[in-house]
Amino acid sequence: MDPDITPTPVRLPRIGEPAPEFHVETTHGTRSLSDYSGSWLILFSHPADFTPVCTTEFIAFAEIAPPLQQRNVALLGLSIDSTYSHIAWVRTIEEKFGVTVPFPIIADLNKEVATAYGMIMPTESTTETSRCVFVIDDKGIMRSMIYYPLTTGRNMDEILRLVDALQTTDEHKVATPANWRPGDKVIVPPPKTTDDAKVRMEQGFECTDWFFCKKDL
Repeated sequence: MDPDITPTPVRLPRIGEPAPEFHVETTHGTRSLSDYSGSWLILFSHPADFTPVCTTEFIAFAEIAPPLQQRNVALLGLSIDSTYSHIAWVRTIEEKFGVTVPFPIIADLNKEVATAYGMIMPTESTTETSRCVFVIDDKGIMRSMIYYPLTTGRNMDEILRLVDALQTTDEHKVATPANWRPGDKVIVPPPKTTDDAKVRMEQGFECTDWFFCKKDL
């Protein structure tokens, strides 16, 4: 590369903005982001097929696929491997571990999706995607992004908890506190004026102070 030429920086997706569109080949045929309109989508990347940590993750993602489906959430995997590699690996997981992988896997050989979504961390690897999780809502809006290093497998309970929290926020216009689980109290949005702050304490919420109130759903 000419040392005088500065590479054009890639603008990474941001929470609250439309997720980058894609049209890709997968183990289930071609897929586009628009195919998931009306449902939520978890797009996640793994470093490489036929690797130990990734194998444990795919088994775990397969296990949470049914509860995610109940929440109107689809799964879509990705790595910089070929469709043939993905198919062979999925068949090996089924043969050796007795687990069927029910979701498609993107073959991102040209790194187009990986680049658009910022899945490659050059200080870790320039040829493998990090363990990224992108939660995209039913309107195609990016709602959450989580990045894990190559060495650390993901926690599926947290992914389910995150989806529950996001969907609860949308439905009830509330926030969720640390370690929140369905059934726990939620956070009432803080008042925006001094007058609202005065009446907040009289609205029947569980208030520690005017800015910190919880309620049951």
